[in-house]
Amino acid sequence: MSSSPVAGPAATGPSSGSGTAPAGRPAPDRPRGGPGRHGRRVRPVSAGARPGPRRVARHWPQYLAISPYYLIFTVFMLFPVIFTVYLAFQKWDGIGDMHFVGFQQFRFLWDDPIFWLSVRNTLVIWVLSTVPMLFLALVLAVLVNSTKRFTAFYRVALFIPSITSLVAIAIFFGAIFSNNFGLINAILRSMHLSAVPWLSNEWTIKLVIAALMTWQWTGYNAIIYLAGLQAIPSELYEAAKMDGAGPVRLFFSITIPLLRPIILFTVVVSTVTGLQSFTEPQVLFGSEASTNPNSGGPGQAALTTLLYFYHQAFDNNDFGYGAAIVWAFFLVILLIVLINWRLVQRKERRP
Repeated sequence: MSSSPVAGPAATGPSSGSGTAPAGRPAPDRPRGGPGRHGRRVRPVSAGARPGPRRVARHWPQYLAISPYYLIFTVFMLFPVIFTVYLAFQKWDGIGDMHFVGFQQFRFLWDDPIFWLSVRNTLVIWVLSTVPMLFLALVLAVLVNSTKRFTAFYRVALFIPSITSLVAIAIFFGAIFSNNFGLINAILRSMHLSAVPWLSNEWTIKLVIAALMTWQWTGYNAIIYLAGLQAIPSELYEAAKMDGAGPVRLFFSITIPLLRPIILFTVVVSTVTGLQSFTEPQVLFGSEASTNPNSGGPGQAALTTLLYFYHQAFDNNDFGYGAAIVWAFFLVILLIVLINWRLVQRKERRP
């Protein structure tokens, strides 16, 4: 009638140093991704894991389906960009042999007064178009956001100019601001006012191009601002109104601070696109300049940097110098974008 000596806690309790489980329970498996014998983490071993080349071969239909995009991007975008870097150090007319000239193109560019004139024209047009464009876009977005009816119609109406052909817009503005038969001068004459030489004066030429760019891209930026406004919680406005804040205080204390990242985005995008103005002056003054259709109008007041690049590359057949112009202006755009970014970020860090 004696009991077995193995019966007791030693038989039922957990045993240190062994992987056995209590009686009646299966032994738990060691986690596959847990620490190993010497404290190192053991990677899980999957039964269906395959080597890299076999995995690529397994999914080759998917890779084949997306390959046309990368092929087109490489041939028509990536390779031309890399080739222009090489071309900026060459003297080439597009047909004959290339001649390496080193930094001679950039030294000539630094002393080229027409290049700096084109940079100055581009910067003036960019400022005259970007500042009112972003301001009007923000005002229109606030007005549309405050309405309750016909919001879909307003969105479509604001977005239509940005998808309209730029050549058609330039021809339309050229007809409106024509010196002799333009609609604006006809209205001024009917009011017994003197006509304005819109397409002959240095500053009015820039104003016409800036008005064209403002009309085209104001609605696009307004749609972006409208999306940001709709993401702002309405409880913030209601709480501020209960504290006695008016519309102006709401705009500058709630709307502007919360829209600052979106404003930064629109400033950067407008800077990049605004400094690349090319079609506007070419279409507006291409038919009036009899000697050189890419001269930028009277007094070269509308000669932008990209139009000057086009003139050097395709009119003078100096592709090396044209590539140098493009890359030098790319550095200018990059510098302006960085300045805008730092200014907005500095304002955002202020308490």
